[in-house]
Amino acid sequence: MVQRGVMKTSVPLYQAKADLFRTLGHPVRIRVLELLQHKPTAVRDLLADLEIESSNLSQQLAVLRHAGLVTSSREGSTVLYTLSTPDVADLLLVGRRLLEAMWSDTEGLLAELRQTDDGE
Repeated sequence: MVQRGVMKTSVPLYQAKADLFRTLGHPVRIRVLELLQHKPTAVRDLLADLEIESSNLSQQLAVLRHAGLVTSSREGSTVLYTLSTPDVADLLLVGRRLLEAMWSDTEGLLAELRQTDDGE
């Protein structure tokens, strides 16, 4: 059903979010997105950075394209991939900040535990 140029789906927003995060739940996909943050990148360059089989990269790129996270374009025989929106890079940055906060808490707790063990 289309209303005012916006396509409505029967999928609840929380389900769509879960699908997005499931898509992000693969280390190769995250690394591809990280590499694409800086500039459009050719498949051969992604392969060199990732050191995986081309069939595996092709599969992961297809998942990212299907999810709408990346787009591709052709320049002659070269296929370039780019992030579909700068918001993808922002999401990766927020993920990094969350991990840093969680790790810093863990490091503080470990230091406290070590001090407690030394003092006993």
